[in-house]
Amino acid sequence: MSFLLKVLASAAGLAAAAWLLDGITITGDTDNDRVITLLVVAVIFGVVDGFVAPVIKVLAIPFIVLTLGLFLLVVNALMLLLTSAIADAVGLGFAVDGFWTAVIGSVVISIVGWIAHLVLPDGR
Repeated sequence: MSFLLKVLASAAGLAAAAWLLDGITITGDTDNDRVITLLVVAVIFGVVDGFVAPVIKVLAIPFIVLTLGLFLLVVNALMLLLTSAIADAVGLGFAVDGFWTAVIGSVVISIVGWIAHLVLPDGR
């Protein structure tokens, strides 16, 4: 159940970012196609954030300390761009146009995900 809640929180963040930013797009023929694309991209984003991001964060510890944590915005933006590249390679209708769009999008996704985790039960 926890995995499903995390996917839904990520999907909500991705949907909010796509709604707020012109550079993040989710395409599909019907609303159902867009929802399915959003859920699959949320799973991809969760896998990237769960496996790739920790390795990058460990390697980037000197930069994170030097910038007082601001480099984490760059890491999160790169994870969103990687998710977009994987979604494009798989043939999903999800795209992020540019680095700065990814930075702002990652901030939006983080805020919406944080709010969703506050609202949704976590099983504890």
